[in-house]
Amino acid sequence: MPCLSRARLGWLALLLVVGGVSAADRPTDEYARVAIAPTKTSIYIGTVAMTMPAFTRTAGTYSSTYDAKVFPFFFSSESGRLSVDISDALLHQLGRGEPIEFRGRAVNESGAERRIEGRATPADAASGKLKVRVFVSRRIELIFNTTYRFPDVNP
Repeated sequence: MPCLSRARLGWLALLLVVGGVSAADRPTDEYARVAIAPTKTSIYIGTVAMTMPAFTRTAGTYSSTYDAKVFPFFFSSESGRLSVDISDALLHQLGRGEPIEFRGRAVNESGAERRIEGRATPADAASGKLKVRVFVSRRIELIFNTTYRFPDVNP
């Protein structure tokens, strides 16, 4: 009988250790939303200001809408949808405080597609810095530096 109790205790300890590791590696609902601060970049003789409501994550993809206001060339301003793929593995890496690189795409209201590449550098578990490149055409690349924050994460 004592051997049976020790065996059960051993299995229980093993399950707790394995369960603890996998629970720590699992993305939680805390990372389901991310807020991106409004950002601005310079162009030849003007600026592009970008605003986006909070992104929501579904099946490994964060998505939101965007508004890009071009000054003084207001006629070049646009709105559309933006999506960024961040796998569970990349989310775990970010949660551990390690920088990640990501890719995505934007499609404006007239259907033109823009490739997106970026790097997120965490400051803590809930926030950090972003550097995002938006490829408007083969020759035009906009670079935005901003911050992100997971509003549901307690750092």
